[in-house]
Amino acid sequence: MRIQINENSNMEDTEIIINCKRMNQDISKIIAMLRVLDLKLTGMKDGQTYILDASKILYIDTVDKKTFFYTEKDVFETPLKLYELEEQLEEHDFFRAGKSCIINFNQIRALKADLDGRILVTMNNNEKLYVSRQYAGIIKSKLGVK
Repeated sequence: MRIQINENSNMEDTEIIINCKRMNQDISKIIAMLRVLDLKLTGMKDGQTYILDASKILYIDTVDKKTFFYTEKDVFETPLKLYELEEQLEEHDFFRAGKSCIINFNQIRALKADLDGRILVTMNNNEKLYVSRQYAGIIKSKLGVK
């Protein structure tokens, strides 16, 4: 794979063009990563609304029927339901990890298989989350493991 970057100060916006023999899984992953960089979500904290880059969100969790975005240092509440976020983010390398949790695959530091079929995930901020047995297959397929 070759990467070529052309800087042009006359351009108003960044344009990315991918030339390939045929579309494959690697190119699909690159596209998903690029899209998540451009995706913005809004979250509330201390009575203020913040615009968040989806790529900075470690995971999303629902507690007491409220949904929260967790970043490296902060927690933001969102009015969106978990299933709405799952639909919006699944093509951006987020995946369902349990009944009340969605994880950003790109924010995972380490994985460890548990004896009961769950997967222990260590996030980039060293927080540990479990992927339930029901959803463990999703992360295994993302890793290309059976």
